[in-house]
Amino acid sequence: MTADRADSAARAAIIGVSGLRLTSAEAALLRRLRPMGAILFARNVADPDQLRALTGELREVLGEAAPILVDQEGGRVARLKPPHWPLHPPAATFENGPAEAARAGAAAIGAECIAVGLDVVCAPLLDLRLPGMHKVIGDRAFSADPAEVARLGAAWIAGLRDAGALPVIKHIPGHGRATLDSHEALPVVEASRAELELDFAPFRDLAADDLWAMTAHILYPALDPARCATLSPIVIDRVIRGEIGFGGFLLSDDLGMKALKGDFGALTQAVMAAGCDAALHCSGILEETAAVLEACPILTEAALRRLDAARLPVQA
Repeated sequence: MTADRADSAARAAIIGVSGLRLTSAEAALLRRLRPMGAILFARNVADPDQLRALTGELREVLGEAAPILVDQEGGRVARLKPPHWPLHPPAATFENGPAEAARAGAAAIGAECIAVGLDVVCAPLLDLRLPGMHKVIGDRAFSADPAEVARLGAAWIAGLRDAGALPVIKHIPGHGRATLDSHEALPVVEASRAELELDFAPFRDLAADDLWAMTAHILYPALDPARCATLSPIVIDRVIRGEIGFGGFLLSDDLGMKALKGDFGALTQAVMAAGCDAALHCSGILEETAAVLEACPILTEAALRRLDAARLPVQA
């Protein structure tokens, strides 16, 4: 992201687009109902020249300060892939190793993203890698030990920043105990408050006002028996903002995941009412994007302050 302030007239949404170039219909919608930023996926990536052209088109429409996100963790979750980009190992590879190796790995990923106009990297996971849980987390997480997750998470954050990229920690307040994939269904984590304290620990250790975080689409009955974290004012206010102490920019996970039910307009309103700073919608389906943007308010002053706090200084 550039040193310019985020656009105070932008809607509090980050959206996906359909393909390798911005269509005329997409450009018209994004000009009319301008989101704060975009997120790109494998469907949007062919080669470095194409990707730089796409990120350039997006910023022509959204503004030069608009963040463009990507899930580039290494391992299974990577949108930039060979032959144009190298393979990077998953987070679990770094367990019990030197922090410098994790920092260097993150810096390499960050540099590759920055080179093609992707300035926000949705990593690292601060979830615990717990035995017997769903493999959707698995080797994407550093360790089962909260202290090790925090140690390596701090190194990963530093490495992305070394490259000029902004990290997004996820999935707050913790996805590691889920026995279902929230892309496919709503996980219910029947853990005690004492057990959940272990999940909170890495997020608490690294909570800072100059970070972004992404929520977990998980129902924790010990925290809120009725609503998953993304939709719960209780979890966001009392746990994420309160107990964990996260003061940075809070982004929902994707509204299109099957853990959530309801139309996209209502989900967008629920996410914002719960206390997220912005809603994430990834499909790139124009009708869905329009529903999200129609329902989405502009960024609040509090969200704008958090965005400003997270901006990296311009490199000389």
